Amino acid sequence: MRFTQNTLKKMEAVFSELGYTVRYEKGNFQSGYCLVENRKVAVINKFFDTEARINTLLDILNTLPFDESALSEDSKAKVKQWKKALDDEPTASVTPNQS
Repeated sequence: MRFTQNTLKKMEAVFSELGYTVRYEKGNFQSGYCLVENRKVAVINKFFDTEARINTLLDILNTLPFDESALSEDSKAKVKQWKKALDDEPTASVTPNQS
């Protein structure tokens, strides 16, 4: 999987299709992110680089229950591709340690 700004934008688009807002803010997150379930907001540590942001969004996507029928065909293909990449590389979903 390539950790580019373009990949990040595609992930943000998938979250948007699922009704979630992705925000990058300063915070004291143990895991690097916070989910506000009743508002469908994912808050990611704004100091993360592109790779860490992508890994964090992948972590959230793997734990998030969602109906794939809500996604466009292109997004469904991307999600399937990302999940396969996670299966192939088990360390890809590890978020950086907070120091």
